[in-house]
Amino acid sequence: MTTVTAAPEKSQADTALHRRMLRDMLLIRRFEEKAAEAYALGKIGGFCHLYIGQEAVAAGVSAALNPTDYVICSYREHGQALVRGIPARAVMAELYGKATGCSGGKGGSMHIFDVAKRFMGGHGIVGAHLPLAAGLAFAIKYRGGDEVCVCFFGEAAVNIGAFHEALNMASVWKLPVIFLCENNRYGMGTAFERVAAVTDVVEHACSYDVAGEVVDGMDVLEMHQAAQRAIRRARSSGHPTLLEVRTYRFMGHSMSDPLHGVYRTKDEVEEQKKRDPILQLSHRMQDAGTIDQAGVDALAAEVHAEVEDAVKFADDSPDPEPDELLRHVLAD
Repeated sequence: MTTVTAAPEKSQADTALHRRMLRDMLLIRRFEEKAAEAYALGKIGGFCHLYIGQEAVAAGVSAALNPTDYVICSYREHGQALVRGIPARAVMAELYGKATGCSGGKGGSMHIFDVAKRFMGGHGIVGAHLPLAAGLAFAIKYRGGDEVCVCFFGEAAVNIGAFHEALNMASVWKLPVIFLCENNRYGMGTAFERVAAVTDVVEHACSYDVAGEVVDGMDVLEMHQAAQRAIRRARSSGHPTLLEVRTYRFMGHSMSDPLHGVYRTKDEVEEQKKRDPILQLSHRMQDAGTIDQAGVDALAAEVHAEVEDAVKFADDSPDPEPDELLRHVLAD
């Protein structure tokens, strides 16, 4: 009897997983599009780095994590925050600098934080959060827990000393941490030389006794499977992993960039859009008969309503009170 039901049960589980990841990617894409609109209207100030094109990375990893696991990110973290369960209302309100934002309106785009979701923040200084990830993993091991910590960062961080120091410490202490490099090919507006640099680091990760793997970050199914392998390794042995995830952002580095940036052509971006992770998964599911176009449209409409609600919530929310400025200042 078990043999007869196992395959259908697995198929149902796979369908539910794929549907979840498709919805997560649609949510990120629509949220970021609305964030771009709000920034252009002057409703979002400061820096704003969009995740459009990279949705498969956050969605694939998040679907492999437990709610008790930890996530820590660089400044391009809206997508990770949303799929970790921080409400779209709270994230959008934070971008607007409103009191109802997840960081009380004080963090803005680069410092989204929610300890209840074990989302330990976006961090604006390139590479600075990698030692924090090692510290979170050390705390897990010290307490005897079975959680893991996933640390997202861009390829520009491999030039930072803290990158090498954090990997070394994670290796020596056998810490349950996954260092995930989102190689979107243009770290801080710099072109292809860093692609080779990151790959060299992955190939020589064994010198730190850290498992290394290169992953297609435009394929959410491959991303999910790679995350599962790394998470199992961390849970079972405390062994750290470095994932170099080859992805591509369709927008400029930040909202201060021209749409395609001055360092790549429109033709290049349009060619990369043929690998859109949302379309890839949608087409696979339709080919497999697990969803039809009406189903995709229904998910898109559901996500659209959620994001529109988040925008209205942010618009209607109050600014922080002036006294909030000093709430977290330490007394002399």
